[in-house]
Amino acid sequence: MSDTAATKTNSGNFFEDFRLGQEIRHATPRTVTVGDVAVYQGIFGPRFAVQSSDAFARKIGYVHAPLDDLLVFHVVFGKTVPDVSLNAVANLGYADCRFLKPVYPGATLSAVSEVIGLRENANRKTGIVYVRSKGFDETGDCVLDYVRWVMVRKRDENAPAPAEKVPELPKAVEPAQFGRACPKIDAAAYNYVLAGSPHRFGDYKAGEKIDHVAGITVEDAEHMIATRLYQNTARIHFDHFTESKGRFGKRLIYGGHAISLARALSFNGLANAFHIAAINGGRHVAPLFAGLTVFAWSEVLATADVPGRNDVGALRLRTIATKDRPCADFPFKVGDEYDPAVILDLDYWVLMPK
Repeated sequence: MSDTAATKTNSGNFFEDFRLGQEIRHATPRTVTVGDVAVYQGIFGPRFAVQSSDAFARKIGYVHAPLDDLLVFHVVFGKTVPDVSLNAVANLGYADCRFLKPVYPGATLSAVSEVIGLRENANRKTGIVYVRSKGFDETGDCVLDYVRWVMVRKRDENAPAPAEKVPELPKAVEPAQFGRACPKIDAAAYNYVLAGSPHRFGDYKAGEKIDHVAGITVEDAEHMIATRLYQNTARIHFDHFTESKGRFGKRLIYGGHAISLARALSFNGLANAFHIAAINGGRHVAPLFAGLTVFAWSEVLATADVPGRNDVGALRLRTIATKDRPCADFPFKVGDEYDPAVILDLDYWVLMPK
């Protein structure tokens, strides 16, 4: 094969390839269909009525059932992987994430990212890349805006590091900054029997903890189908031949998979928390592998009114996911360190009828 032919393939960006202020327009717009919704529901089993039933959604004010918020997140995230995290060691965290517009089956999603921070690690083998990624629909409207940071390998350990900058990120999205992904709803038409719980916004208090009780065992096949559904090409999730010789000796489950499992589990206790308005911050505390069982619990960090709205209120939640550890005793930290079973610490806002 000639050198010219060899350069036609994409090996992804390494840490030294990124520059502050760099804009990356990601390939492959993705039309999301009801088939994708069915696959997502089949893998994770979310039961929130608004996303499950056109009839339910229409009665309260949607055009019809919107896409699950996390399905939108994963599809947009998947667009960014070939350019941002194909050579990642680990996806480290999220911040300042807002869902801005309802997304319905038939929408076509695309993504653009801007490099907003870079920091080489002391070992000079890797560095942290901070990007702000935005998802757009076919009309050009922004439907999702978020920051994530990822540890990326260097191609050459001796290569000079890019200019260093660690961005200042807000600790939380304020309710006044929420987008319009949830239309004004008709609270009188919201059927709590069909939704699966009588508990509404006023029934939750700051400091309350909820054990979501059940567990879901992760299967390699389901994980790989889900990750391909999002067109996420990160090798660490698919290539057992390579990963069997790597740090963990096996494929790593995509961190977003744990988020979707925890969200699905949270239905038991938070069935009327039908919309994720924002993600304040998230951390993948430890890796997840096939064969492990995910459990989850949530704490209500705060309750808030949404400016200009009397139909819904906002709960700020911290959801903790664990591996092979039921959550009746709410495992979190031991001293300053996370309990060894914790895999996910997610801080986010949900909307719930008043």
